[in-house]
Amino acid sequence: MKTQRPISTDSEHVVLKFRPRTSAQPPGKREEPARPQPASVANDLSRYEKPREEPDDFRQRMLANIAAFAFTVALTAIGIWLAMSIADLRKTQDCVLMGRRDCAKITVMPRT
Repeated sequence: MKTQRPISTDSEHVVLKFRPRTSAQPPGKREEPARPQPASVANDLSRYEKPREEPDDFRQRMLANIAAFAFTVALTAIGIWLAMSIADLRKTQDCVLMGRRDCAKITVMPRT
């Protein structure tokens, strides 16, 4: 059985010489770097502003921020309490599975 090889020509195998991108001009010619242009209208963001029907209500915004902060603090506290409860339950369960009898914490109120 014959093996089929593609017929290649010299035009397919051309080595290209690449110049570095940093030099825009051929080596040997140097000119001063271009000075930055002053800020143009393209950098102005005022064209994206929308006119508001009502001014911002900063009191309402502050109350919303306080409510969000209180919710975050409460959620964090509940998470810490839950993690500590699960850790305590795991300690008690490990104690019981080892066959010990003094695993449960008994709190006794002192008599007066």
